[in-house]
Amino acid sequence: MDTDKTTNNLFQSNTFRLILIGLLTLVLLIPLLFVQNLVSERKERQESVVNEIANKWGGEVFFYGPILKIPYKVYGNNTFEIRYAYFFPEVLKNTSNVKTETKKRNNYETVVFNATMDFSGNYIAPDFSTKGIANEHIEWNKATILIRTTNLASIKNGVTIKLGGKDYPFEPIYEQRNNDERYYDDNNDDVASLETGFINFQEFLANPSFEFSIQYDGSKKIAIVPIGKTTESTLSSNWANPSFMGNFLPYDKQINANGFTASWRVLHINRPFAQQSFGTLPSIAPYTYDVDFIIPVDEYQQNERVAKYGYLVIFLTFLIFFLIQSISKIKIHIFQYTMIGLALVLFYTLLISITEHSSFSFAYFISSLMTVGLISLYSISILKNKKFPTFIFASLAALYGFIYVIIQLENYALLVGSIGLFVILATVMYVSRKVEWSAQ
Repeated sequence: MDTDKTTNNLFQSNTFRLILIGLLTLVLLIPLLFVQNLVSERKERQESVVNEIANKWGGEVFFYGPILKIPYKVYGNNTFEIRYAYFFPEVLKNTSNVKTETKKRNNYETVVFNATMDFSGNYIAPDFSTKGIANEHIEWNKATILIRTTNLASIKNGVTIKLGGKDYPFEPIYEQRNNDERYYDDNNDDVASLETGFINFQEFLANPSFEFSIQYDGSKKIAIVPIGKTTESTLSSNWANPSFMGNFLPYDKQINANGFTASWRVLHINRPFAQQSFGTLPSIAPYTYDVDFIIPVDEYQQNERVAKYGYLVIFLTFLIFFLIQSISKIKIHIFQYTMIGLALVLFYTLLISITEHSSFSFAYFISSLMTVGLISLYSISILKNKKFPTFIFASLAALYGFIYVIIQLENYALLVGSIGLFVILATVMYVSRKVEWSAQ
């Protein structure tokens, strides 16, 4: 008889209830994990749709040029082979204007743009003496101008360079990748070449200035390699949320609700490559200044961050009910805890589904209101009064509000989160200080 009484007291103790609630919390992590996978799946779907839109409209724009390319002969064993020398501009100036718009498909959206990029500058007389190449071995009359770029399918104009007052149209060329001529762009197969026909460059040694314009339909990003000995660039757009990336940041930028203007000035001593190259075109693709045209609020990323706090929300909600149960002597069945836990998990599916048809803030408000309201109404039947359900409503509303604030913060998220958790812990310690942990 005493053994049965001891066993019964053990099952009725707060310690056993707390262990049981802990096990239930662990079990609820399984559907919570499924919810996180759902968010990831929807995010991957978004990326797939965005990439599809980008491929049809135009992808990222990568550009470097114009490069002066001059063939020369190298003799040996009574034969010769043709090699190429590459010379970058002495001065390169760029002015770009980018008009953006948002494309939507179903619940997904991305940024696309039309970019008009104007280039001008000049070369200096190429110097072959450093390689001991005689002037008679240089084929000046077979010089060409080369551009390396992506997105050929989305170029919207015929590209013609004006060199020394004469026009030379660019044409796409077959990529030669042999020992005579190799282009290295970090194995980026999307990078292609535009090249002019033959130019007798000796005619332009006195005035090797140039200018040309190129227009793109593109998306996501523009990246330009500053190949001039002095490169000056200004890019303006109606997009109000640019991200400046790459190896070189703008020295001046102005951003407002109507768009932005940014300016760069890069010198040759700021980059790890020279102004001329013999035999091969060096790998300079990584040395760009970039502008990313991003949608500032990624709804799926915010959903992912919220879902990561699901463990905390379930644990703290169960803790609130457990403390009320321990203080008031009201019995709450494990099934009722399970229903409350499932309501908390359902919040995340509501959040992502409503987000896809509205804004994240609105979805968060509606989902949290529905969840907190459901649990509060359910607790009235459990706790048999309105005092504790009112406290539960206020506590859960504060908890969801606290999570929302953390999600919105970036630089201070860790600080605010740590202080908030400290306050929660102090409150729990104060409330639970008189809880009797032995059998009830």
